[in-house]
Amino acid sequence: MARKLAALVQENNLYKEQTAQLNETFRMVRSERHDFLKHVSAIHFMLENRHPDEAKAYLDELVDDYKETNLSIKGERGVVAGILHQMYRRAQTAGVAVVYDFDLPISTLPFPDPEMVKLLGNLLSNSIDASESWQKKHKGSALITLQFYKRSGLYVLICQNNSLPIPTSILDGLFQTYGKTTKGEGHEGLGTKIIQEAVDKHHGFLDFVYKNEEFTVKIKFPAIQ
Repeated sequence: MARKLAALVQENNLYKEQTAQLNETFRMVRSERHDFLKHVSAIHFMLENRHPDEAKAYLDELVDDYKETNLSIKGERGVVAGILHQMYRRAQTAGVAVVYDFDLPISTLPFPDPEMVKLLGNLLSNSIDASESWQKKHKGSALITLQFYKRSGLYVLICQNNSLPIPTSILDGLFQTYGKTTKGEGHEGLGTKIIQEAVDKHHGFLDFVYKNEEFTVKIKFPAIQ
């Protein structure tokens, strides 16, 4: 009961956090739209004064900034956009590369917002934590990839990240029971079980593989529910 209560508290805190991040994401979008004409004026001024190299450099930097926001919100409904954008920025701050490879928006999944928060929030948060630990040991750059596509009547969500070696005793019950964690002391091991519960609730199937210091989670959901 204590673990279930802790899980509910974590879910509530996560949902509040993602709501705040959603507000921040759309504040950023509004800010970018507000400043758009200023950027156009600056580029126009450079071109009129025959500074094409400066204009190109300015435009390249501007496109990179817009690309980061667009990557997260394109075709997604609000809560999903907020999660993807916030996790992308969190990973960047930690020096972890993130690749979103979507054939269609994740919002296509027929999940209510709280379920999307639980699934994506825990999945990406765990990946970032594992990647940060891997980077600290190897002094290299970690990579997280999140794929989403539809094949043969199934929605397929795949998350892959670098990870330090995981003991077999942890792997055996990683998504089945509370208290199993790859993060060491100070973590309650709630995230993976919450992911599994969200998968089960929507009649999905979860599989994971750990090989050569890479951890891969593959989740399949029926396209017709």
